[in-house]
Amino acid sequence: MKLSAFDYTLPPELIAQRPAQPRDTARLLVLHRGAGRLEHRIFRDLPEYLDPKDVLVVNDTRVIPARLHGVKVTGGAVEVLLLRPVPAGMETDRREPERWEILVRPGRRVRRGTALRFTPDLGGEVVDTRPDGVRVMAFTGPRQVLTVAREVGATPLPPYVRVPLQDPEDYQTVYAVEEGAIAAPTAGLHFTPGLLQKIQGMGVGLVRLTMHIGLGTFRPVTTSEVAAHHMDAEWYRVSADAAETIAARRRSGGRVIPVGTSAVRTLETVAGEGGAVGSGEGWSDLFIYPGHRFRAADALVTNFHLPRTTLLMLVSALAGREAVLRAYAEAIRKRYRFYSFGDAMLIL
Repeated sequence: MKLSAFDYTLPPELIAQRPAQPRDTARLLVLHRGAGRLEHRIFRDLPEYLDPKDVLVVNDTRVIPARLHGVKVTGGAVEVLLLRPVPAGMETDRREPERWEILVRPGRRVRRGTALRFTPDLGGEVVDTRPDGVRVMAFTGPRQVLTVAREVGATPLPPYVRVPLQDPEDYQTVYAVEEGAIAAPTAGLHFTPGLLQKIQGMGVGLVRLTMHIGLGTFRPVTTSEVAAHHMDAEWYRVSADAAETIAARRRSGGRVIPVGTSAVRTLETVAGEGGAVGSGEGWSDLFIYPGHRFRAADALVTNFHLPRTTLLMLVSALAGREAVLRAYAEAIRKRYRFYSFGDAMLIL
């Protein structure tokens, strides 16, 4: 399948710059796959489409303040984006300098051996460079990198969001607890505590898992053939309790409804041939595009995604490429708001 098959044109003014307030007043486009029918609703109407036997699966990752501003010994300013700790895993051995995979801007003059100073008690040196633009930095100082980043770092926003955040919590879900992502699982931004309480009050299950959204979700697809693209691995965890709750809901005839593409990828990573969802943690480079046979996801709450992206391909794998592009065309015609702070879709 060609990359060009996932292209569409979006008027720039439809790219949302701020989240809806309150969150659950965002619009909701409901796509019924079987009939190809569309409904125009409000996100707080979501409970009307849920059955008490269903289970919502949310990603409780939390965005870290990953943008740091450093200065070279020559005085040049460099912006660093923390990606993930090295070695693989989310723990750091304090006997050695903390090492992180990073992106830098501007990158051409930040070579191996470049030293940066971020604060009086945090410095770093580039100890490796990779062909894909990722670098490895060894940090030095008496405090951990994330401790300092919480004080001086900034929330990374997508490049198409050009309006500064009024409140950093606007780019966190209300259930975000596990630090490690460089981007929010934006389908979850529409939930409020009150809406979640209402959904659970109906008897619908709510299960949390974790996938730390990283470069894999956002790396551009540069191959003309979709299948030739390779996803960067992202770390996930599914607890035994979460797996058992999902299994029990499915045994009772309920649907498994992930909130966001990261939740889908996590579930499909740990699902067996028969659809049983297992527990565990590790790194997933699962790439879902049309032709994928879904084992765990029965429906999906999602946002509107950029053209030519793995996110749009995942949604198309679930609902069908032509149906998704027709829905997008209708959303554009109806002036829905797109991308991270935009409106939502429910695929049934």
